[in-house]
Amino acid sequence: MSAPAPSPLAIVDAEPLPRQEEVLTDAALAFVAELHRLFTPRRDELLARRAERRAEIAATSTLDFLPETAAIRADDSWRVAEAPAALNDRRVEITGPTDRKMTINALNSGARVWLADFEDASAPTWENVILGQLNLTDAYERRIDFTDERTGKSYALKSADELATVVMRPRGWHLDERHLRIDGKPVPGALVDFGLYFFHNAKRLIELGKGPYFYLPKTESYLEARLWNDIFVFAQDHVGIPRGTVRATVLIETITAAYQMEEILYELRDHASGLNAGRWDYLFSIVKNFRDGGEKFVLPDRNLVTMTAPFMRAYTELLVRTCHKRGAHAIGGMAAFIPSRRDAEVNKVAFEKVKNDKDREANDGFDGSWVAHPDLVPIAMESFDAVLGDRPNQKDRLREDVSVAPGDLIAIDSLDAKPTYDGLVNAVQVGIRYIEAWLRGLGAVAIFNLMEDAATAEISRSQIWQWINAGVVFETGETATADLARKVAAQELDAIRQEIGDEAFAAGKWQQAHDLLLQVSLDEDYADFLTLPAYEQLR
Repeated sequence: MSAPAPSPLAIVDAEPLPRQEEVLTDAALAFVAELHRLFTPRRDELLARRAERRAEIAATSTLDFLPETAAIRADDSWRVAEAPAALNDRRVEITGPTDRKMTINALNSGARVWLADFEDASAPTWENVILGQLNLTDAYERRIDFTDERTGKSYALKSADELATVVMRPRGWHLDERHLRIDGKPVPGALVDFGLYFFHNAKRLIELGKGPYFYLPKTESYLEARLWNDIFVFAQDHVGIPRGTVRATVLIETITAAYQMEEILYELRDHASGLNAGRWDYLFSIVKNFRDGGEKFVLPDRNLVTMTAPFMRAYTELLVRTCHKRGAHAIGGMAAFIPSRRDAEVNKVAFEKVKNDKDREANDGFDGSWVAHPDLVPIAMESFDAVLGDRPNQKDRLREDVSVAPGDLIAIDSLDAKPTYDGLVNAVQVGIRYIEAWLRGLGAVAIFNLMEDAATAEISRSQIWQWINAGVVFETGETATADLARKVAAQELDAIRQEIGDEAFAAGKWQQAHDLLLQVSLDEDYADFLTLPAYEQLR
């Protein structure tokens, strides 16, 4: 076999990393370059279509199921491909970034699946992008064990039959990878993450009895799912593995995708594994799309929007019904609590909330659910074991009792809760603290006993923006204004300085984070994604 032609990809503005040549081989870069040549023009068209769709929503303040795809929804005959053995039982999934320690801990956690995250739980520094790929390959080759020099603690993989199955999540379509360019233009981060992982690991995973499995984030339409399906077909043909080897689970974390669940599964039907209910991004998407829809679309504090809210019940129950009708897994939302080693009472209350949440999901028909910490795996496992027993899933539970009208999914005003001043303070606190860590290269961050990721920052800044633009009056009598947000942010910055000390404050990126939060919260022109301006500052 002849050597691959030199790749037109240029690596720019990136210091060489240890062992990066193992990831950035000529053949792997040529594959990514071909993905870019074939599929980036369609990606660009679909991003433009997102803007058109948003303008349509702004003009009408409503959404409906698509008339042009009614035949797909009405056809009861089609199903997604049967789940491979490694993905048939997904009762508990743990999520997290792909650093070396997390890779070992997640694989060893006892969860059935690990969502290995290059998206919201990972800030896309060059180190995180490339070394994350290296860590996954090292794990598959069982050469990832290490001893932490700082603590002296050793980390080692358990036996193969005890490890979680990896489902990798690439970045969303909107993010580019500035360090890899063709003809001066950056390659979409999704194609970099997918391409490098698939090229290096697809055949290796098949040999391990598993396969290249993916979570697809931020999907907004069935046409975006069709693009992914075409990428999967090309990729499988390119490396010479059977079509249908890839499996994809789509996160239904945008309001437009919630109206196209069946169509999304249909487009991916040879490669589809299931759908997931992604909570914070879903709320962020509602604010983003209906931000000028008036008072009835104003969300209360994010912590007051529970999964029992009528419009969230409509979304999750429709997801379960849709998945099971089509033979796909329905995966529930995140339990983000981080156990405290110092406060048993905090743990007791939080564990009870997690248990209630997972009990509800299991009883609603979900086949599995997410946790953010290994200590939560047994709690979630107990909830699903109680319902599933020895069965791998409950896809036979069709939930034909569920009937969701178009308006049910956007009935935000069915909530009694209102925005509060404490909610504003919390949004500012969490926003600043998360963005500061993200700018230092950390995507999964423990804040106030919760594991937060980029979706957290998005809902925080979106709520600040929405409340100010809607002129919300808090229970204190104060009106949400830009000046009030600036005052709260200044107070939080002072509180952080007192909390951590001047030296640690100066060493961090606190002022930068403060300024960026206010920029995306107060600008009249609402930024589609916080991570776009943030990425410009990420070094």
